[in-house]
Amino acid sequence: MVVMFAAGFFFRGVLDFPAVVVSASSDSTGYPLLNEVQNLLDQHYLRQQPDLTARQYAAIRGVLSVLNDRYTFLIDPPVAQSESDVLAGAYGGIGVQIQRSETGEIILYPFADGPAFASGVREGDILKVVNDTTIELSIQQDAVDQMLRGEVKDGNGVEITAIHPDSNETYTVFIPFAVINVPSVIGRVLSEAPNLGYIQIQRFTSRTPEELTAIIEKLQQDNRLEGLILDLRNNSGGLLVESIAVAGQFLDGGLVVAYERNNSGEKPINAENGGQEIHLPLAVLINQGTASAAELVAGAIRDHQRGILIGQATYGKGTVQQIFRLSDESSLHVTSAEWLTPNRRQLDGEGLQPDYPIIPDPNGRDIELGEAIHILLKQISDPQS
Repeated sequence: MVVMFAAGFFFRGVLDFPAVVVSASSDSTGYPLLNEVQNLLDQHYLRQQPDLTARQYAAIRGVLSVLNDRYTFLIDPPVAQSESDVLAGAYGGIGVQIQRSETGEIILYPFADGPAFASGVREGDILKVVNDTTIELSIQQDAVDQMLRGEVKDGNGVEITAIHPDSNETYTVFIPFAVINVPSVIGRVLSEAPNLGYIQIQRFTSRTPEELTAIIEKLQQDNRLEGLILDLRNNSGGLLVESIAVAGQFLDGGLVVAYERNNSGEKPINAENGGQEIHLPLAVLINQGTASAAELVAGAIRDHQRGILIGQATYGKGTVQQIFRLSDESSLHVTSAEWLTPNRRQLDGEGLQPDYPIIPDPNGRDIELGEAIHILLKQISDPQS
C-alpha cells in the first residue's frame, strides 16, 4: 500500500469513502460475452476453477486495464482497510525526524511527546552511533531512519550516541521504542540562518492545516523571522481540501489555487482566506518525490509569484481519484478529474520544473536547503536582486 501512496493520491475526504456502498449488480446484460465464457468454462473446463471472488477480481482488473490509467484500479479488502492506517502515519520508533546537513552529519529533531525527547535528545543534536554502527557519510539517510525504528514491545529500543552541539557534550542513551504518531508538518527556526523559518510538510492529512497554523504561530514568535523555506520534497500528496487550505496560507485570499477539469467542464478552486504568511520571502523545495497535492501547492505559489521553486522536477501527477468502497470491503480508485495550475499549466505527465535546478548530492548532503538559504538571504539583504 505504501507503494500506492508514493504516487500521491488526492482524496475528497478524510479517507471517508463515499456514503453509498456499491452493491454487486444482478443485471448480467452488461457483459454478455463474459457470461458466455463463464458458462463454457463451467461446462467444459478440465480443472477446478478459482473461487468466484478471484474470478470477479480478475475480470474487473481486465476491464480497468484497457482504460490505460494506472491510477484507476481495484484493491483487495485487507489493503483497502490499511489505507487509513497509511495516512495515520503511525510506526514503532524513538520519535525523531532526521536530516543530513550540508556537511554530511545526521541531525536529530525529536518530536516533543516522543521517547527520544523524554530521554534527553534535543533539537539539533548530531547523531554519531546507533547501537554499534558508526554513522558515516556512506550510510544513506533512509537507512539511518530505519535503524531508529522497530517493533514496540518490552525491552525493544535502540542505543544512540550523539552530541549536543551547543556544549559539545557527547552522550550515550538507550531509548525504548514506542508507537509514534508522525506529525505531517514540522517547523523550526534554522540554526544556520536564525532569521529564516523552515517548514516541512510530509503529507497532507486531515490534521495538516491545524498543524501548519500552529507551526506558523510558533515561528512568528521569533521577531527575527524575515523569510520562509517550505519543504515539499518527497511529499507524495494526500487530501485535496487540506492541500487547498495549505496553499491559502501563503496566498492572499480569493486567488485561484487550481482549476478542476472533469467530465462536466472546468471550474476554479480559490483560496478561502488571506493566509498567515503572505508577505515574507518564500522558497519552496521540490524533487521527483513531490507529487499530486504537493505539486498543486507548489504550482499555485509559483504561478502567483509568491515564491520560487528550488530542487528537481516534480513527479507529474495532476489527476484526482475518488475511492469507492465495494460491497465486499474491497475498494475502487477512479480517476474523476485533473488539475491545472492557476496559469492553466498541466501537471499530469508534465510536473513542475524548478526555477533553480539543483543536482542532488550523491552523498546525501542537503545542498537544496543550503541554496534556498543563500537565495533568501540575498533577497532579504537586497530586495531588488
